[in-house]
Amino acid sequence: MLRFFFGAVLALATGYALRAQSPDTLVLGVLNADITVTATAATPLTPVTFVELDRSALQKRNLGQDAPYLLKWTPSVVVNSDAGTGIGYTGIWIRGSDPTRTNVTINGIPYNDSESQGVFWVNLPDFSSSASGVQIQRGVGTSTNGAGAFGATIDFSTNRIEEAAGFSIDGTVGSFGTRRGSVNYRSGLLPSGLKIDARYSKTHSDGYVDRATADLSGYYASVTYVAGGAAAGAGKGQGAVWNFNAFGGNEVTYQAWNGVTQAEIDEFGRTYNSVGTEKTGEPYDNEVDNYRQNHYQLHYNNAFGTRWKLGISGHYTRGLGYFEQYKAEQDLADYGITVGDTEGETSDLIRRRWLDNHFYGTVYSLRYRPGAAFDLTLGGSANEYLGHHYGEVIWARNAGNSEIRHRYYDNDATKRDFSNYLRGNYRFGGGFNAYLDVQLRHVNYQFLGFANDLSRIDETARHTFFNPKAGLLYDFGRGQAYASFGVAQREPNRNDFTENPGPTRPRPEQLYNTEVGLRTSAGRFNYGVNLYHMLYRDQLVLTGQLNDVGEYIRANVPESYRLGLEVQGGYQVTSAFSVGGNLALSRNRVGSFTEFLDDFDEDFNFLGQAEVVREGTPLAFSPDVVGALDLNYQLANTDRHLLEAGLQTKYVGQRFVDNTGDPAAALPAYYYTDLRLAYTLRPRGEGPLGALRLTLLVRNLTDQEYFSNGWSYRYRFAGEQTILQGLYPQAGRNVLLGLGLDF
Repeated sequence: MLRFFFGAVLALATGYALRAQSPDTLVLGVLNADITVTATAATPLTPVTFVELDRSALQKRNLGQDAPYLLKWTPSVVVNSDAGTGIGYTGIWIRGSDPTRTNVTINGIPYNDSESQGVFWVNLPDFSSSASGVQIQRGVGTSTNGAGAFGATIDFSTNRIEEAAGFSIDGTVGSFGTRRGSVNYRSGLLPSGLKIDARYSKTHSDGYVDRATADLSGYYASVTYVAGGAAAGAGKGQGAVWNFNAFGGNEVTYQAWNGVTQAEIDEFGRTYNSVGTEKTGEPYDNEVDNYRQNHYQLHYNNAFGTRWKLGISGHYTRGLGYFEQYKAEQDLADYGITVGDTEGETSDLIRRRWLDNHFYGTVYSLRYRPGAAFDLTLGGSANEYLGHHYGEVIWARNAGNSEIRHRYYDNDATKRDFSNYLRGNYRFGGGFNAYLDVQLRHVNYQFLGFANDLSRIDETARHTFFNPKAGLLYDFGRGQAYASFGVAQREPNRNDFTENPGPTRPRPEQLYNTEVGLRTSAGRFNYGVNLYHMLYRDQLVLTGQLNDVGEYIRANVPESYRLGLEVQGGYQVTSAFSVGGNLALSRNRVGSFTEFLDDFDEDFNFLGQAEVVREGTPLAFSPDVVGALDLNYQLANTDRHLLEAGLQTKYVGQRFVDNTGDPAAALPAYYYTDLRLAYTLRPRGEGPLGALRLTLLVRNLTDQEYFSNGWSYRYRFAGEQTILQGLYPQAGRNVLLGLGLDF
């Protein structure tokens, strides 16, 4: 097995392992006894850039943080937390690609929101505790299922047949009122062929930012049946396997979406939160996001002889929730509320904006392998999303003719996504492997939008995409060298459709991705290096432009690109001490675009929009340098005691919060260092306790003050260009202490 050190690749340094199984161990329905459809996953013979993390790697640092904070040490990754703690609303950028461009699947089932294409990790609290592994593909990667595959792919898998029986209890306490409790049960594969897994978790955090609290509950339940019993399912990947998963969570988080301006920092401090402050006096106490999401998956996998393997999955996701806001001095006409002659035309009010959605469909894959040289997979998916959007006024100071829960907007959207792909790998003599992957995807989106006369009408948008990929890989025994080229295309997001009349609606985006890489191991030294080029046509960016109804919109820019070099590696210095890390150097540029600035006179009268042509500017949120370093030392390692110390450092270079390259819109470079001390006791004898685990995680050890995300509003005032910038401060030095009991 190839192992690369820290951040992406060396399990000895970080616990992050790059699995490089023999191709003979990969079967369509069962990947190392995974009981899910895994046909979209890359293998060691796939010429794409990827890394895999196993369960032990995830659990080593898991003290209740959201998934992005467990993946942040992998190459080219930058993470953000609105609350500043890694619990609540969090996001992940890979190679500068924002969360809407990163495809996330769970057991091959799409997780990205169908309309916004975003990923809301807060809806799956503590989900990493149930994950058996994660694969991260950087770049276009292999054909996958879902709308967001446009720069990176993250696939979570849960449940493996060969996992041993066990019962564990985990608890965490820490800074900012953090506390978490989790109970996890695994039956192991019983002689009858049944396997049962279950978890329930509760997490709370007060947040680093004022009032940015998070109350999260999450669950996972799974029942697996292996036809023929335990003997048939001992990791061989033969015979029928049925698996039903139910998981989800409920989150109530106080909003911290606004960030903080420098002026607010100067006056109120770094943790100031403007959300809820439209209310006179104390901030509104219930300015929360309240959302519940439940997922159901049914997987069937079977092998027919030695050549055919089939995987079919059905899924259903139910989501329901709202965010609540106190709004001051609102124009009641905007809410469809009329008032009497003696009442004002504006009012303070409390509104809720609801999302009530259903997402369901099927995913399939059929693999044919007549021999060791040829491997062919046909796969695809058919999914439908039903989104009901509506808003309510639950209180108004001047209520006029309204009743409680007055509904002021109500519209539905339907999105259908059909895709099929055909992927083949042919092994030549001498270690050469040729790879071809073609995908055809069709999207049909029905929504409430604007007609040319700005009236609201039901509209339909249709897109069909052809996404080919090809590559060549040379396996030289201790590693692989590869080169590949792939195309990805995707439709605009919900707002791009709903807020633009048809003639001004943006075009789909296109990505042409080239990857050249090498991954190998030689004794104690392991390394990987890859060069990538990502050329975008019609990439959608915010330019400051207003549409016909006065909303800020994204516009297509003709050409932009990312060019980068990623290096990762490590060295096992002694049996107890290892060092590893990764480094990404890149250049990310927009060819040219026109920026639109709101123009105001000295009395703040709006004069229209001024145009500024920008050329060769940096792509937003794309640092030129991202690196990580890890030192890991085992102070003691016996049959009863394991004591480890790990020091991990992350560096993120300067980024811009827009595409102008204006120094005033830059987020300064930053770094942080985490210290982890972990002790495991394995009692002797036949008692019920198998292990006691104690973990101390000191995050941001050197107490750095930094901002991981931001936004900008650029405008002209009295003829001068001006910028208002919002920043998202992250917590200084803070501590998490975890205790785990394994039975």
